[in-house]
Amino acid sequence: MTSAEPLLSIRNLNTTFHTNRGPLHAVRNVNFDLQPGEVLGIVGESGSGKSVTLRSILRLFQPPTQVRGEIFWKGEDVLKASRRRMLQVTGAEISMIFQEPMTALNPVLTVGSQILESLNAHEGLRGAAAVTRATELLELVGIPSPRERLAAYPHEFSGGMRQRAMIAIALASSPQLLLADEPTTALDVTIQDQILKLILSLREKLNMSVILVTHDLGVIAQTCDRVAVMYAGKLVELAPVRNLFTEPKHAYTVGLRLSLPEGGDSRQPLQPIPGSPPDVTNLPRGCAFAPRCAYVTDACREAEPELVQTSEGHLTACIHHAKLPVFGDGKA
Repeated sequence: MTSAEPLLSIRNLNTTFHTNRGPLHAVRNVNFDLQPGEVLGIVGESGSGKSVTLRSILRLFQPPTQVRGEIFWKGEDVLKASRRRMLQVTGAEISMIFQEPMTALNPVLTVGSQILESLNAHEGLRGAAAVTRATELLELVGIPSPRERLAAYPHEFSGGMRQRAMIAIALASSPQLLLADEPTTALDVTIQDQILKLILSLREKLNMSVILVTHDLGVIAQTCDRVAVMYAGKLVELAPVRNLFTEPKHAYTVGLRLSLPEGGDSRQPLQPIPGSPPDVTNLPRGCAFAPRCAYVTDACREAEPELVQTSEGHLTACIHHAKLPVFGDGKA
């Protein structure tokens, strides 16, 4: 998927939290583009910087947290935009589905009032017109008896319905970009599948781009056009989804791939990645993945590798990318 003008361009994004143990570099020199109508997946273990990247795009962090770099939204660097301009962008042009709807939704307000608040703020709708639109949104996300459910509180919804309500709020202003932060976490497999299919169908209906954060490669395989792999706050691989599954070019991605259960008659033991992700307040010298890597050499420990292009649209930060294994059909 190509376009002369990306919808979103991230350049040298760095997000640093200040802690009692010193600066915590949660996101380090991240770069990527997002095309109109594209679904980009961001995958990695907990603490890799996925969710922080999404929140940095919307400038949800306040000082002393520092967000540096450039975030071009339709050509405008929103990191330099005024707070008033960001209020126009957030919710109206870029919306976000947060990871846990029970904490993202206000428990003392009805679901309908929370949708109406968004419609009032971004679309200027009030009264009967707003109620009609809110009903349409709940119907769009597959909630039965939508008019009646406007009066329900979040605790009266199941987990899947709360997630659908969050999507309805996010879609209230017909955004051009949807940021989905692990939208299927803690949901059963059937509901996960329904939510993912819903997001993809809405992408088609609304011609919307999506950035989907997850730790589940199976979700990535089902939904995404391209994949960004993050480790210890850095982007270590970026590739079209099929290429990533069949020919991963980073040792960490190979580890993620080997930890997936295979289908078919052959039963092989899973191969988990040894060790734990590094402490980002005290990263090792060189490649952050080196202490857990099966391909590590002295060169890996000397300097942190930069992203290089190995083929069209495929970037990696692994100096051993040429010797990594090739997999079968890439199905997760």
